[in-house]
Amino acid sequence: MKRRIIWLFAAMALIVAACGGDEGTEGTETTEATATTEATATTEATPTTEATATTEATATTGATEGDLLSAIEEEGVLTVSTDPAYPPQSSLNEETGEYEGFDIDVAKAIADQIGVEVAWEAPAWETIIAGNWNDRWDLSVGSMTITPEREEVLHFSTPYYYTPAVVAVAADDDTITDLTTDLDGQTIGVCGGCTYDFYLQGNLEIPGESFEFVIDDAEIVTTDTDTTAIEQLVQGRVAAVMSSATTIQAAIDAGLPIKVVGDPLFYEPLAAAIDGSASLNTDSFVARVSEIIEGMHEDGTLSELSNQWFGLDLTTKTS
Repeated sequence: MKRRIIWLFAAMALIVAACGGDEGTEGTETTEATATTEATATTEATPTTEATATTEATATTGATEGDLLSAIEEEGVLTVSTDPAYPPQSSLNEETGEYEGFDIDVAKAIADQIGVEVAWEAPAWETIIAGNWNDRWDLSVGSMTITPEREEVLHFSTPYYYTPAVVAVAADDDTITDLTTDLDGQTIGVCGGCTYDFYLQGNLEIPGESFEFVIDDAEIVTTDTDTTAIEQLVQGRVAAVMSSATTIQAAIDAGLPIKVVGDPLFYEPLAAAIDGSASLNTDSFVARVSEIIEGMHEDGTLSELSNQWFGLDLTTKTS
């Protein structure tokens, strides 16, 4: 990144300044007075030169190497990770070649509030939730649920919306109607490492939330994304899928022959995430993102975007 290059130039400036001082003290001896004058001038000039270089280097590295928010503002770009396999949260418009969706618009709004442009990265979901991003992107706005495991490697913002977790089956399947009994021992497709996977395992934890695990002994079939799990349901390879109501509804709207069964099993708070192992300090960046999201809650921006993309307001917890 540009921030590392600037740091290198600052370090080189310090080295050059130090070398310049050494050369000044080795002047040709003419008379004692001359030598004394030169030595005095060099001695007085050298600290000034080094102090100036140190001040300039500190100003540069303080903005780039010390603080992530300052570095983003200086570069004028916020790099955001997204997964385009999750409409209407995020998808790639093949006609325009642009990303679009609820998460995309939220990320753009955050960048706009900071006063920078957005650049996109599209890594695998497992890579995002694992942390240790190696500064490849600054922020994840990908409908990520806050869990204790993820909090070990990531920093989270204030939640920007809440989504219900639901079960879907084939549209012509009338054998599964009661979620508390009919899915016991059945094959259920989920995104690997997602909250739905943890729920079926019976070990889902979300700070401040409690759960009733009503599906017993499910045969969990994990996939790379919820979209792939839904494809397996359509192909008859699993009996059901578990995903967010927004993702399931988008599949139904796209014409896929599936349907939702029963009520939501739980609601999950979804937040933006920042790498806990970033090379720059993230404290001010996490605080700024949370501040922006809270402002978007207060001024109705998030409600407007939610209604635009989901057809309902999911920015407040329903249950």
